[in-house]
Amino acid sequence: MGNKTIRNKKINKTDQPSVPVSTPVLISPQIWLPQVWVYRFIGNLFLLSIIFATAFGIFTIKSNLIGKHLGTLSNQFYLFSGNLGFNINDIIVSGRHHTDKQELEKAIGITRGDNIMELDLNELKQKLEKLPWIRKVNLQRTYFPNILQIDIQERDVKSIWQFENNFYPIDSEGNIIDSEYIPTSPLLLIVGDGAPENIKDLMLSIQDDPEIFKRIKVANFISKRRWNVVLDDIENGITIKLPEENIKQAWQKLLDLNKSVGLLKRKLTIIDLRLEGKVIVRLSKSELDSPQQLKEIKEHEI
Repeated sequence: MGNKTIRNKKINKTDQPSVPVSTPVLISPQIWLPQVWVYRFIGNLFLLSIIFATAFGIFTIKSNLIGKHLGTLSNQFYLFSGNLGFNINDIIVSGRHHTDKQELEKAIGITRGDNIMELDLNELKQKLEKLPWIRKVNLQRTYFPNILQIDIQERDVKSIWQFENNFYPIDSEGNIIDSEYIPTSPLLLIVGDGAPENIKDLMLSIQDDPEIFKRIKVANFISKRRWNVVLDDIENGITIKLPEENIKQAWQKLLDLNKSVGLLKRKLTIIDLRLEGKVIVRLSKSELDSPQQLKEIKEHEI
């Protein structure tokens, strides 16, 4: 018959069709490299900006472009404001007693008709306070009327310093006033190298009793260390020797003795306060010649 006999064929495993098997795939984590170019770009940009700024500054200084433009604008502004009436109508100075008028006018350096808005008050204040007699200046400007008000506070002379046969007025702070001065009333005479710089501390220590303070005629700064003060008369007065330190305490001791025993009413030539806890006095010649005072000839402690 035409029937074909189909024989069983042994199928080996190797003959089976291959079936794709899914195997797990390991995905490594993503690694980002540092973006170095960004920082380099920023650094280069910063460096270029510095170079550009430096070059522009040098160019500006050489050409003075900004200064020229600002100067032109300021001149135009002051010209315009001057045309509107902002010119000085008057200059009023108060408080001047010793300051030389010509020196003051030279320091001010402005006149009526100048632009009042152009004034640099700080600069003018500094110039005026450099004058020898001026201690402080207050400036004020007003508009319509355009007035510059200059209020001067001059130095107050408290003593006269004698040094190398010259005489110099000294203010309350111990500053030397480099100007000629003729006193109109008696003033304390101070003597010695370095006396002006140290007179303020002395004054603060010996002003407790106004009556005794008025009797002081001379203050002599000895060896740049301490003071001798002379009462009543420059040549024949009472010389009070003060210590280097604790002047105020020593002076107070003198005042206490004067109240208790009338020390400064006696005829003395020297009162030595330099030793702590002691006061040594020396009698005047008239007292030495008096028989009833012979027992007090030698120096004694009080």
